[in-house]
This record gives sequence, C-alpha cells and structure tokens, in this order.
Amino acid sequence: QVQLVESGGGLVQAGGSLRLSCAASGRTFSNWALGWFRQAPGKEREFVAVINWSDSSTYYANSVKGRFTISRDNAKNTVYLQMNSLKPEDTAVYYCAAGRLATHSSNTYDYWGQGTQVTVSS
Repeated sequence: QVQLVESGGGLVQAGGSLRLSCAASGRTFSNWALGWFRQAPGKEREFVAVINWSDSSTYYANSVKGRFTISRDNAKNTVYLQMNSLKPEDTAVYYCAAGRLATHSSNTYDYWGQGTQVTVSS
C-alpha cells in the first residue's frame, strides 16, 4: 500500500523559511514523479513543484520559482520542499503527490498525502 506522509508545516512570519518533507513508502518510485501541490481556503488546488525521481529534473510554478527548491533523498525515500522568502499568499495546505508523469495537473497523480498546513503571517 502506497503511503505519502507530509511533515514540516507550521506558522512562520513573512520572509521566513520552512522545509516540508514527504516520506514515501509502499512501492519503488524510481520511474515516478513526486510533486507538491497546495490549496488555500476557497481556492482550487494548484501545482507548486515536481521532481522526477529518475534524473532529479525539476519544474516549478512561476509563483514560487527562485524561492522554493524541491529535492529528494534516495536512501530515505523522501522528497523535500525548501521554502524561503515566504509570503502571506503562500498560506495553504501543502500536499505531496506521486504520479507517473511530471505534470502540472493534479489529475495525473495517483497517490496523495494527507497534507500539512503552512501559515505565513504578515
């Protein structure tokens, strides 16, 4: 059974940093993509970043490019999202997702974590 477990969310002031973790288990993800999405109250879920497990290629939403960094640790089967220069508009529940393609569309991801809350105060 595939499980994705996020951690690392919390409350931070604008300009601060957080690192989210997504621990993956239940299958081999060597040819998969692991992504981060977020959903703010009253808004649709949106793409944040994705990494291809095989070659570590990465893609980012324009809104986070230059501020967020996605990375992976093979030994720990874990994906990270380092978030710097956080803004109040980054406030959302952040979800980890696994899929066979590194896309911006949440519809292409097969597995999802439970989410972790990130709140950025002004």
